[in-house]
Amino acid sequence: MKRATIACLLSLGLAACQPGGNVSVPGDSNDQAPFAGIAPDEKIRFAGTEPFWGGLAQGDRLVYTTPESADGTIVPVKHFSGRGGLSLSGELDGKRLDLTVTPGECSDGMSDRTYPFVATLMLGDETRTGCAWTDQRGFTGPQNP
Repeated sequence: MKRATIACLLSLGLAACQPGGNVSVPGDSNDQAPFAGIAPDEKIRFAGTEPFWGGLAQGDRLVYTTPESADGTIVPVKHFSGRGGLSLSGELDGKRLDLTVTPGECSDGMSDRTYPFVATLMLGDETRTGCAWTDQRGFTGPQNP
C-alpha cells in the first residue's frame, strides 16, 4: 500500500474499521474532527510478525525494535491525526518510516490476544502489518502467551 493511499484512508475516515466509541460515526460526512482515540502523550505499543518487529511510540519519538535490535533504534517522528486513526512519520536507516494506527480488532496470529488497534508500517518500499495497544486501551488475553 502506498503512502498516499494510507494518508487518503486516514483522511476519509476508514469507515469499515470504526468500532464506534470515541471515533467518528461511519458515514457522518459532516464530522471533520481528527481521531481522538489515542491521546497525544499516550504510549502506543505495536508489534508485528513475519518479520518480527515492534516498539513503542510516545510524543515525538518512536523506538523501533527487531529480534536483531532488541534495545531498539530511536526515531524522531511527527504525528498526524486523521479522521480514522493516526500516523507517525520519520526516517530509519535512510528509509522513510510511516506507522499508521487505526481502530479495529487485531490478532497477532500467534497468541490468544486481541488488540484494539491495527498497525501498518511502511518502511521504505516495504509494508508490514501488526497490532497496537495503549495503556488506556490494552489487549485482551493472556499477559504472557
